[in-house]
Amino acid sequence: MTMTDPEKPVDVELDANMLQREEAGDSASSKEAVEEEGKFPTGIALWSILGPVTIAYFLVFLDMCVVSTATPTITLRFNSLVDVGWYGGAYQLGSSAIQPLTGKIYHHFNTKWSFLTFFFIFEVGSAICGAAVSSPMFIVGRAIAGAGSSGINNGSLTIISSVLPLRSQAKFLGINLGIGQLGIALGPIIGGAFTQYVSWRWCFYINLPIGGALAILLVFFRIPEPNPKLPPRQVLGTAVKSLDLPGFALISPAAIMFLLALQYGGTVHPWNSSVVIGLLVGAAVTFIIFLVWEYHQGDGAMVPFAMIKKRIVWSAAANLFFLLGAILVAEYYLAIFFQTVRDDPPLMSGVHMLPTTLGLVLFTMLSGMMTEIFGYYLPWSLGGSSLAAIGYGLMSLLTPTTSPSKWIGYQVLYGVGSGAMASAAYIAVQNLVPAPQIPIAMAIIIFAQNMGGAVWLVAANSIFTNGLRQQLQMRINEIGVDPDFIVNAGTNTIRNIVHGDQLAAALECYTVAISHVMYLGIGVSVATFIFGWGLGWKDIRVQKKLQAIQSSPSPETEDGGDDATAKPTTV
Repeated sequence: MTMTDPEKPVDVELDANMLQREEAGDSASSKEAVEEEGKFPTGIALWSILGPVTIAYFLVFLDMCVVSTATPTITLRFNSLVDVGWYGGAYQLGSSAIQPLTGKIYHHFNTKWSFLTFFFIFEVGSAICGAAVSSPMFIVGRAIAGAGSSGINNGSLTIISSVLPLRSQAKFLGINLGIGQLGIALGPIIGGAFTQYVSWRWCFYINLPIGGALAILLVFFRIPEPNPKLPPRQVLGTAVKSLDLPGFALISPAAIMFLLALQYGGTVHPWNSSVVIGLLVGAAVTFIIFLVWEYHQGDGAMVPFAMIKKRIVWSAAANLFFLLGAILVAEYYLAIFFQTVRDDPPLMSGVHMLPTTLGLVLFTMLSGMMTEIFGYYLPWSLGGSSLAAIGYGLMSLLTPTTSPSKWIGYQVLYGVGSGAMASAAYIAVQNLVPAPQIPIAMAIIIFAQNMGGAVWLVAANSIFTNGLRQQLQMRINEIGVDPDFIVNAGTNTIRNIVHGDQLAAALECYTVAISHVMYLGIGVSVATFIFGWGLGWKDIRVQKKLQAIQSSPSPETEDGGDDATAKPTTV
């Protein structure tokens, strides 16, 4: 046993050893960094990879929100107001159902061709949406596009880590995330412009020429593989085990049954009907079987239990499950408020939502920059979720006569809060989870985020539709029109159905139904706040320093010694 000075604190001795290791490794680390640079593409080759990947990431987030201001017109085209939740929810469902599998695919197959395959699926979904002749066809297209987007999300992170040295990855990941948030911000405006001046179908067709150009760029450049991979034939020969296909076959139907129950409850079927109850029970049973299967799979599972047990992972997953709902719920129903209640054309409704979108983008970037400077991400998560909850509370007070100064101020609070809390969970996982486990952790939290987005959008649609039908039924003597006729006609037709005092009463019914959705926004924002505490009060500057010291080679290793035989510091 190595004896230490009893007067000398143990932490001081450990810190001294760490600093000695850091100093001893400085020259070697510099040499390795120079050698490492040569392994990555540079110049035109590098930007011909990063450019398309970043734009593809932007398109994914643009596609998530471009439908918000186009939704009223789409419901008019298909007479499908009851399907509003699925226009956003199907996209999130397709993404969340495939997300756990994407990690396995990128682990076993060529990164570039996997990314291009997922991008092709995204393009096919966009083409189906643009060409849709019915609401079910449109929803299927959204689900297919969402499935492709899941691979683009994971693939973007994988490619960035493959083509950039470690010291450059964090900065570019921040840029990538900021550009993605820009897609959320511009979605309502672009969707409104296409809907008003061209056709809502171009909200989706626009992805095709841009996507084709991006794919051509990627095809001609090589993306380095971080690890050697088996031939595809060999992987496919053991696909059931290596990709955990049984797990995928269990989690997908469980998610679909649960979301169908939310969609049908109170709209297509009563909540106590055999269809809704059967779907809920089927979802619960299938999910339990999935958990049992994953537990027995161990480290080979799509969602390893050892990873879920980490506090930072399950806290980040729970935080993001509610966070995307907090961001997206108001996006869709503010568009309905402006276009239906205030009679805005689609483009102007997108302009009137600028306080939300600008707040979201600016504070997503600002929170990331300030976290990098001051080290703490938790204040942004907690402060942002608090502001979002307050913003939702104020937006629940919207009426047909609310003044512009008020609805602008309400949106500012909601937008700033949404942006401030957007990146905290990602920053926490990137800095507190060991580097080799980050890809698995990211797959888990992105899965939770996408599933949450699907669940809360469908729940919001159920709340809105049921609330609108109930309000119209209560005031049927004033309005004089069957509630089902108004609900099925679509949001933009109300002024063609009723006029005068009847119209005023119907619009009040719409605002009450929208206020019920805002109550849901308050709930998910509060839940985001609660789970945000689990991210921990950590200074990422200290965490990065410790990781750098711990990962630097010890003097014994530098001199050819064996780590396994190095003598530990003991007391």
